[in-house]
Amino acid sequence: MAGTKAGGKAAAATNKAKYGADFYAKIGAAGGKKGRTGGFYANRELARVAGARGGRVSRRTKKA
Repeated sequence: MAGTKAGGKAAAATNKAKYGADFYAKIGAAGGKKGRTGGFYANRELARVAGARGGRVSRRTKKA
């Protein structure tokens, strides 16, 4: 059953039974805390400019 939706649900149930209901929250938090690369966290102004640029880009096609 590996690789199916049912298999995934069974694995999730097993993990939660073995390690607690907050298993996925704990591993997600651990991954978030491990990051030390910086990125936008290191340069707030760069994040502001990039967000503004992305916000101006329209995904709609131009109607003539």
